[in-house]
Amino acid sequence: MGMKPAKACIDIGLVVADIKKSLAFYQDLLGLTKIGELPLPFGHMHRLGFGDSFVKLVDPKTVPGTGPSGLMGQLGFRYLTFQISNIDEVCAACAAAGVPFEIPKQELMPGVTIAMVRDPDGNTVEFVQRA
Repeated sequence: MGMKPAKACIDIGLVVADIKKSLAFYQDLLGLTKIGELPLPFGHMHRLGFGDSFVKLVDPKTVPGTGPSGLMGQLGFRYLTFQISNIDEVCAACAAAGVPFEIPKQELMPGVTIAMVRDPDGNTVEFVQRA
């Protein structure tokens, strides 16, 4: 049978250790738009918009332990990709803010430039720009 999409994207939820640092990264530095907040049984969600997608930052009531970080640190969801049109500007802003790069900006294949950084919790965030 399979799923039938109700919108043309998927959303992601990230449980974060420090909501102020995560909002500073995703909202202030990367420019995601604050859509709203919602209390949850296990914490408080901050919904941020990017195109038709939502990045849902969850400020938990109790901060769980962390696993290995980095692109190849463990199996499972390893990175979040943003398709953007201003990779030079975003990479410069990340570098100026001292954000650690997992992979510096580079041309992956003709017409496709990528870069990967780490968010405040060590999650890998990829930027992709297509010519």
